[in-house]
Amino acid sequence: MFEVLVYVYENYWQGDACPELTRLSRKLTAVGFDAEEIQAALVWLDGLNMAAQGARGNRAASAATNAIVNTASMQPQSASSLRVYSVAEQMHLGAQSLGFVSFLESSGVLPPPMREIVMDRAMAAPGDPVTLDDLKIIVLMVYWSFGEEPDALVLDELCDDAQCRVAH
Repeated sequence: MFEVLVYVYENYWQGDACPELTRLSRKLTAVGFDAEEIQAALVWLDGLNMAAQGARGNRAASAATNAIVNTASMQPQSASSLRVYSVAEQMHLGAQSLGFVSFLESSGVLPPPMREIVMDRAMAAPGDPVTLDDLKIIVLMVYWSFGEEPDALVLDELCDDAQCRVAH
């Protein structure tokens, strides 16, 4: 599934340039991807699209609603709040992947709404635990779904192969 996602990211680097899922399925089949991998990737991408649309809609709805009613559920996360990961999230992502999410968040490059979409899509991904390389693809796809490109240093961290690094 992740090979399909990488192909989609590389060939449709602007999320709005990506064709509808049925047309994308035909293109992926023509390229030679396995039908099961394509189906898994399309289901995953559909969930990503729904989450990104929901987040964009919640921002607009939240601003309008907060002008009328100020409820706790509509308030943005405070700077002093703490995200506690469930046991299922800890088991499925593993310490390395959760540490990477924490690193991105503490660096200020993964805001809480995007973090929640990363967590949602990571929980929907195969693998137990999800590998760090797969998590990096998920983070890239979340940025992609928002039509954003991470800054150069973050992009380098997401695309860098740590095994090829030379220690000085």
